[in-house]
Amino acid sequence: MSFGAASAATIGWREWVALPDLGVQAIKAKIDTGARSSALHTFAVERFEQNGKAMVRFQAHPLQRNDDYIVTAEAVLLEEREVRNSGGQSELRPVIETQVQVGHALWAIELTLTNRDQMGFRMLLGRQAVRQRYLVDPGRSYLHPLPKPPD
Repeated sequence: MSFGAASAATIGWREWVALPDLGVQAIKAKIDTGARSSALHTFAVERFEQNGKAMVRFQAHPLQRNDDYIVTAEAVLLEEREVRNSGGQSELRPVIETQVQVGHALWAIELTLTNRDQMGFRMLLGRQAVRQRYLVDPGRSYLHPLPKPPD
């Protein structure tokens, strides 16, 4: 019996990923099929307009337990979305679209920006991002090589 996912690659419950459009070469992401959307730990979030487009500028600490390394990025603001966090609280989050890289695979995802400072991972890769792309093996980690920056 086939369920259509037999040809999908496998991903561990945590993986190193890159966000090349944002200048993030490597960040540990928790793969969370219980979360619909993906989230990135950000701070100093600033909304602005550029050439008639809604934009967002923000900073991120992509390395866990390292607040000295800061990445500053800008992206088109897709929308503001009400998201329920892990504590059950609803919060309005900025949503952007960006490329994510896992190993050698690169594709576009929607990413919410929020404060994840108290969480174990600075990034969450939700089920929308991995759906029809990966099977998640909850007993394994780091199945894909550390993403390499494009030449």
